[in-house]
Formats: sequence, structure tokens, C-alpha cells
Amino acid sequence: MLKLMTPGPTQVRENVRLARSREFTNPDLDSQFFDFYKDTCCLLGKLIGTANPVYILSGEGILALEAACASLTEVGDKVLVLNNGVFGEGFADFVRIYGGEPVLYNADFRQEIKIDKLSEFLKENHDFKYATLVQCDTPSGVLNNVNEIGSLLKEYGILTVVDAVSSMFGEELKVDESCIDIACGGSQKVLSAPPGVCFVSVSKEALTCMKERKTPIASYYGNLLNFTCYYEKQWFPYTMPISDIYGISEALRNVAEDKDIIMRHKMIAEGVRHAVRQGGLSLYIKKGFSNTVTAIEVPEGIKAETVVNRMKDKYHILIAGSIGSMSGKVIRIGHMGENANYEDVAKTLKALTAVLLEQGIPVKTDLEEAFLEYVKLKSQPFLFS
Repeated sequence: MLKLMTPGPTQVRENVRLARSREFTNPDLDSQFFDFYKDTCCLLGKLIGTANPVYILSGEGILALEAACASLTEVGDKVLVLNNGVFGEGFADFVRIYGGEPVLYNADFRQEIKIDKLSEFLKENHDFKYATLVQCDTPSGVLNNVNEIGSLLKEYGILTVVDAVSSMFGEELKVDESCIDIACGGSQKVLSAPPGVCFVSVSKEALTCMKERKTPIASYYGNLLNFTCYYEKQWFPYTMPISDIYGISEALRNVAEDKDIIMRHKMIAEGVRHAVRQGGLSLYIKKGFSNTVTAIEVPEGIKAETVVNRMKDKYHILIAGSIGSMSGKVIRIGHMGENANYEDVAKTLKALTAVLLEQGIPVKTDLEEAFLEYVKLKSQPFLFS
């Protein structure tokens, strides 16, 4: 059995698996399920710091991103696409699909978007209906400051769509405080449920924008307006994946009960980065490090696929390569959600050390030992047990 240490899907706790196996009812007809769905959405909203309505959608995280763009975009709309990563750039495709005109604000993929430079750009360029932003761009592990960026965009009356799929619950995310109009999340990352479900929070301003469109939303499945009165009407736009939602509810309770979840992600990520540096390896990101995924540059003399395959075949640990411009250049460890535990991260780093040495790649120090030394030194006792 492979140990999942990828940046999603992640390991799934037993109580979540069991919740998904519960006997289920007809979600279209049973009023108790409408209550259950609503309560689950309210808990999700509380955990991400929003009083806005939250909707759980049947589809992987990408559906949330596309639904946001489908629901907001009309033909000819100018949309600011903040681009410092593969998924940041990918928002432009969704904008084009629905007839919008994406304007890419291109930034260095190796670091977070600089607020001062973005501020200077917006002084002369702010005629946008909405802007898109990724909190953690998974292929590289770069982390953007959504709080500062969201507040800056709000000064110009620009709606904000944030992809928080890979960061939600593992990084600080306060949707209302950060002036985020649509926040997008997914089940298979930090929440640690199987893939197939995503969720969005929708602000009053975003909802008004959708309702006041001159043209109908050019989608049914991605039309967020279809969910706005689901509870009052006791009607869903399509049959909800009830077993998945049972699992999501249990996973959210796991998160709610885990009072140290943000700190643990931070400590483990810092420990991994420390170990990589001590081992003489290079991190792909230079500034703006995510606490949910670490991208390590592949040393000269070895291929990324070789490292990934040896980790899988010999040590039964699954890590990831990357995509886009980083394909073949980095390997990634996903220390998010159920993966974010000291034992599994230590074992992963031990195996990585062995693989690199087997392939003739010099490693200055044992990555596992460097990691454990760091977290034992820096962590409070209750965090390391």
C-alpha cells in the first residue's frame, strides 16, 4: 500500500471513510438532508471566516474555479488575472471560455506577488470587473498574501475570486476580512477527503453582480445562482453526492477539533525547508513559501521521474513531480492535511535521502535527521508527540 505524500489527493482518516459508507437517503426529497447540507455549509463558512453563503458542488476543485468565472463573466468583460503560477495563469482560460478579456498581470513564478508593485499597476489600470488570484499555487508551492491583495483590489471596487484549493485549512484564510468575494476550495487537499467535491463562498457583491447581468450565465452546472434558494425551495439543481457530503461533514469536524492545525502545518513546512537547505538541495521558491507543499529542485544528474518512481517502487511513498514550466524540474512533497504529521514527513525525507544517495547525488546531511532536529527544537511539546 502506497503512503500518499502528494500535494493532493491526501491521506484520508478512517472516520471520514466510514462516514462515506453510511446508509443514505434520497438527497432530492429528504428534508433532513437539506438541513444536513446547510449545517455542513455553515460549518465550512465558519472555519474560513465568512458569513457569506457557502455551497458544496459536485465536482473536483477545478469546478469551483470555472463556476466562479462562468457566473461572473459576460462577453467583453475585462478581468485581471494575477499570474505567478500555473493555476494563476490558468484562470485566463476560464475567462476566455465565457467571452471575457483576461488581462494578465505577470509576476515571477518563484515568489509571491509583490504588493507594492501591484499597487503601482492598479493606480493606472483598474477598470476590471473582477480579479483572480491563487493563494497557494500547487505546482510550485508559492503562497500569495490574499489578505493584503484582496483589500487592495477592494479599494478599486474590483471583485476578487480566490483559488484556495491547496491552502484552505492549512494557511490562514479569513474570507470576509480579506474582502474575498468568491473563495474556492476542494475536498482532496488539506481537508483530507477523497476528490470529487468542491465548495465556494459567495459575497453579496458577487451575488448582485450575477443577478444584474445583461446576459444569462452560459452554463448550467457552473451557474452559482442555481444554488441561491436551494433551502427555501428544498430543491438542488442536480442530485447531490450524498455519500461524499457525509464524508466532507466528518472531515470538517476533524478540522474544527484540530486547534493546532495551522501551527502544525507551519512547523512541518519550516522543518522540511530547513532539511532541504541543510542537505545542500535547492528550494524552487525564493520568497513566499506555502506551508502545505514544498517544491525541491531536481539536482543535476538525475531526472524527476526517477526520484518519484524510486520513492514509489522501493519505499512505497508517493510524492509528485510538477506540471507546466516546472515539469521535470522539481519534485514536490505534500505536507497538507492528514499528510501533515511528523512521522510520515520524517519517513518521506529519510526515503528521499536514500534515493538521492543511491543515484549518486551528494546529500550533505540526512534530511530526516535535520527535519526532526529542527521541529524538536522549535516546536512546543504538545505539537510534537
